[in-house]
Amino acid sequence: MQTIVGANGQIAVELARELNRNHSGELRLVSRNPRKVNESDTVMSADLLDAGRTAAAVAGSDVVYFTAGLPAKTELWEAQFPAMLKNALDATRAAGAKFVYFDNTYMYPQDSRVQTEDTPFAPVGRKGRVRAAMAEMVLAEMSRGEIPVLIARAPEFYGPGRTQSFTNALILDRLKAGKRPVVPVSASRLRTLIWTPDASRALALLGNTADAYGQTWHLPVDTERLSYRDFTALAAEAFGRSSGYTVLPRWLLSTAGAFNPQVRELRELLPRYAQDNIFDAGKFAARFPEFSVTTYRGGLAAIQQEAEARQPR
Repeated sequence: MQTIVGANGQIAVELARELNRNHSGELRLVSRNPRKVNESDTVMSADLLDAGRTAAAVAGSDVVYFTAGLPAKTELWEAQFPAMLKNALDATRAAGAKFVYFDNTYMYPQDSRVQTEDTPFAPVGRKGRVRAAMAEMVLAEMSRGEIPVLIARAPEFYGPGRTQSFTNALILDRLKAGKRPVVPVSASRLRTLIWTPDASRALALLGNTADAYGQTWHLPVDTERLSYRDFTALAAEAFGRSSGYTVLPRWLLSTAGAFNPQVRELRELLPRYAQDNIFDAGKFAARFPEFSVTTYRGGLAAIQQEAEARQPR
């Protein structure tokens, strides 16, 4: 049996579909309010802050995927995220299962260096420090060697369904609504984005590959290097809109953060939007050359088709 803890987000939903389709006949979905993705799924309600409930939810598993998320509130991350992860690791160790940790890049330096699996942690801001501490916790479990552990790391998302990211919110959702896209800080810097269904397919593949454990992996991305100017133009073309956009300068976002809680949570990430962001997934591509990565053009076309299908007839 394979188990997804934190099973309601877009990554988890796509992961459940992929595991059911290609890897696992028995799948358990765990969250506070779990919902089936596939008809054959088993669901179990558990608060990951409750060690006992987490252990019960993981018992009997062969592989445990940690894909839990929290709202972008710093105090919530500090108070809950490390405890949730510790409980999941303890439960997985007690079950003698494998552990797959889905991670982001918040702990990386916010500069223009190419990001690889060997990039040192240099978090900027409180949320970055939380994610660095969590990654270190998983690396310590990996070094302990009692259970097989891997880290799968993704850059910023873009994608279909309920994908939550700044790119979706500021560019894609605005285009869907017929509004002008906005770009944070700079339109000329290169960005690396991952298509959420690709992230989930790769996560399932790693979790079911024996020699992937004991390592950190960057999940696969389109290797075409686009700026937000390029990406916004492609998105506008896909939606049949004009290619204009508005750049929100850093000073304006910093000022707006004093009044808007959502913008305030973005402020510690602003330095990365002033730099090229190049996320290298060459290690994954070399190990899994058969994996088909969705191009930016293909992903944007899929989002447009999804939005069109939801239009009232």
